[in-house]
Amino acid sequence: MKRNINDKREREKRMVSQMIALYCKKQHHTGKNGLCDECKALSEYAVMRSDKCPFMETKTFCSNCKVHCYKPEMREKIRRVMRFSGPRMIFHHPVAEMRHVIETKKEKKRIEKGEQH
Repeated sequence: MKRNINDKREREKRMVSQMIALYCKKQHHTGKNGLCDECKALSEYAVMRSDKCPFMETKTFCSNCKVHCYKPEMREKIRRVMRFSGPRMIFHHPVAEMRHVIETKKEKKRIEKGEQH
């Protein structure tokens, strides 16, 4: 089970990093030069939060979690990134996006049935 949690954590970190990179490239025009300082800080913060998440075993993504561990400023930044990058991920990372959609739908059904962390 420990291996699955670590795999899940790494997938989540990879997904959020890809979404931030797409956002930065399109919104801050960084191209292939990497991330701007603001997006780099957000990416590092998101990875750190995933590393420390005590609910990784039972949740899919942060958006489905009842506990919001991001600082308000960072939460707003990641929300902007998700709103922008989410619909565009299918064109840039289609396999990861499809996995994300499937896992999110499964999680929402689980939550609706009343299962908790």
